[in-house]
Amino acid sequence: MALSMSMVALSIDTILPAFPEIAGDLEVSNVNDIQLVISLLFVGLALGQLFYGPLSDSIGRKPAIYIGFALLIIGSLLSMFAKDFQVMLAGRLLQGIGAAGPRTVTVALIRDRFHGSEMARVMSFIMTIFILVPIFAPALGQLILVFTGWRTIFAVFILLAVMTAVWLGLGQPETLAPEHRKPFNLRNVLAAFRTVIKNRVTVVYTLVAALVSGAFLSYLNTSQQIFQVQYGLGLQFPIYFGIMALAVGLASLLNGRMVMRLGMHTLTKRALYLLTVLSWLFLAISWYFGGHPPLWLFMTIGCALFFSIGVLWGNLNAIAMEPLGHVAGTASAVIGSSNTLIAAVLGYSIGQAYDGSLLPIALGFVGLSMLSVLLTTTIGHQAEQDVDR
Repeated sequence: MALSMSMVALSIDTILPAFPEIAGDLEVSNVNDIQLVISLLFVGLALGQLFYGPLSDSIGRKPAIYIGFALLIIGSLLSMFAKDFQVMLAGRLLQGIGAAGPRTVTVALIRDRFHGSEMARVMSFIMTIFILVPIFAPALGQLILVFTGWRTIFAVFILLAVMTAVWLGLGQPETLAPEHRKPFNLRNVLAAFRTVIKNRVTVVYTLVAALVSGAFLSYLNTSQQIFQVQYGLGLQFPIYFGIMALAVGLASLLNGRMVMRLGMHTLTKRALYLLTVLSWLFLAISWYFGGHPPLWLFMTIGCALFFSIGVLWGNLNAIAMEPLGHVAGTASAVIGSSNTLIAAVLGYSIGQAYDGSLLPIALGFVGLSMLSVLLTTTIGHQAEQDVDR
């Protein structure tokens, strides 16, 4: 399950060191436009999730995941052989639609087997692997570039997708029994959608997850520019990027233990408050140094920010999913699609404001973290108790 979900992280982070080569080969004129290589993949993820959730409720979890891997491979082939930037972006969009299969249906598969804080614990350990992948993915991309061109990175995606699909087929039993499957028709899908959007806890925590993810994506979209251009780190980029990712993975791992003792809601609130305080500190530091704080200071505040985000991700998704076990596939689709699409728009919008200074990113973190705290305080205490029970 962790490896299936990690295909998303691999598709994102392995390609980051290749941005300058891709921009040069495909004649990308505006330096910030290369961020679309990331943003379009997230748009594909958002669109694909709406399809895979209901499909997995109808035909089973594993067949839906196989379809996703097939589309991911086709999208990778399209990007690998692209001769212009538009074809590359089309391939990335299709790659995102494909990656949505294993990413979305895996959550529903886990929900089939686990509930409540136990689900949050399992998700945290899986998210640890999912988040730790970025520690090594940029280094893998950089290593490939040393020996060959950026197109080989997409060949690696294809190889890993095939290997993971085979492993899934051999090692994971189907979790949705035939008698629990629902016909794939518009009426059933809309009924499940209405169930999702009528649940106040699910809607609010989905929005909060989108805001937190949007802040993270603003950094992700600009990370290559920040490390390789603004700080001039060149080939050392994967090292510093990996250190940031390590903070998120460590938080996810610790969350798996803390959530069983403190509960999802308490831990989530504390992490959101910490994220907000750290975001204001990030803004103050960035403003004081004219948008270019010393690298060690940026790394310190960045690791602290991403530690908070690592605590939040598994818990926010678990809280949003918990009331909806009876429509887990569609619920996972609606939650994941809304989260990803909103986050992609927010992350791209903030990233486009990047001008060689960290101030736009810091402002984005402050605004989105404060709005997240405001939204969580609108959830009544009784509603939270109901979810925990």
